Amino acid sequence: MPVAGPGAVLIEVAAAGVNRPDLMQRAGHYPPPPGTTDIPGLEVAGHIVALGPDDDSGAPRSASGRIWREGDAVVALVAGGGYASHCVAPGVQCLPAPAALSMTAAAAVPETYFTVWTNVFDRGRLAHDEWLLVHGGTSGIGTTAIQLAAARGARVLATAGTDAKCHASESLGALKAINYRTDDFPAVVKSLTGDRGVDVILDIVGAPYFAKNIDCLARDGRLVQIGLMGGSTAEISLRALLMKRLTITGSTLRIRSAAEKGLIAAQLEREVWPLLESGRVKPVVHQTFPLTQAADAHRALESGSVVGKVVLIASV
Repeated sequence: MPVAGPGAVLIEVAAAGVNRPDLMQRAGHYPPPPGTTDIPGLEVAGHIVALGPDDDSGAPRSASGRIWREGDAVVALVAGGGYASHCVAPGVQCLPAPAALSMTAAAAVPETYFTVWTNVFDRGRLAHDEWLLVHGGTSGIGTTAIQLAAARGARVLATAGTDAKCHASESLGALKAINYRTDDFPAVVKSLTGDRGVDVILDIVGAPYFAKNIDCLARDGRLVQIGLMGGSTAEISLRALLMKRLTITGSTLRIRSAAEKGLIAAQLEREVWPLLESGRVKPVVHQTFPLTQAADAHRALESGSVVGKVVLIASV
């Protein structure tokens, strides 16, 4: 049984989200940070069953100052250990489980919502009425980014690999989804934006899309790189960077400190939790599996047929 340290809580896991970083970890390409359990799982929903000892700020609490108590229903972003009956999480990385969501749906929130918020709205600085292009519109990240950006007044475009996935992206709030297998997405983006281009691109593909992304960006545009599914090495036209005044940035979430993740959690509680509670945005759960069938859950995600998230059910 894991033991909660200072400032942390022990959660009895009801459900745990499955994410592509879990697949990468299983393949040996995304090792857990030093000192972190090698059990996969980066997000959970459940109930607090034990509190760790006080730390410098007193009893374990949320980033917004909420003091956690045994029995509280929470969702948590963790650095590992989610595929289990019990999981330890820093108090600042926990948020109250949205009352409007089941535990299964709630477990699909932390990893993608933390990632999208910090990359699209913090690093990418997406503003109301700006254009956002989301690659992989039906991924867990994509379904989250489309909904959040649309709910906050942005104009969203997406790419996907089938017509059915394009329709799914549009049903979530994308003004247009582009089938990258049949259409040249930079040409479509330019046509849809009156040859202006988009303000922000959220990309999980990497090298094969790099030059095309630069072509798609408007002046003062921002490319936010959060995945390298297609490769990590690409050439860049510095001329385009200068002439368009572009910003190229990117980030990973897992290696950040608890304090850094806590800052994101506080922003989510303030800016995004009301949207979840009202139903304006919601996690898209494609399929669930019992925890004992985690391998099958990985196979499902690897199949490319998933729209949204896969969730493991740890308890009923």
